[in-house]
Amino acid sequence: MSRAGRFIGYVLLAGAALIAAATRREAIATIGPFPVIAVVLLLAMVGAMLVFTDLMVRGLYAQIDAMKGREEEE
Repeated sequence: MSRAGRFIGYVLLAGAALIAAATRREAIATIGPFPVIAVVLLLAMVGAMLVFTDLMVRGLYAQIDAMKGREEEE
């Protein structure tokens, strides 16, 4: 199972933070036709979704493996 999804999520979160910091210093008001806050929120939302989904799936697989281990012991 690959961790690429989680790492992509971290990159998106970092990108959103960098855009927000650049906006604060350089007073960027828009990115294309969209306001900067909309782009930052979208990137952060998708990044957080990827990170938390990967962590939840890994936790679920860990619980399934633990359950299978208990069944094999019995």
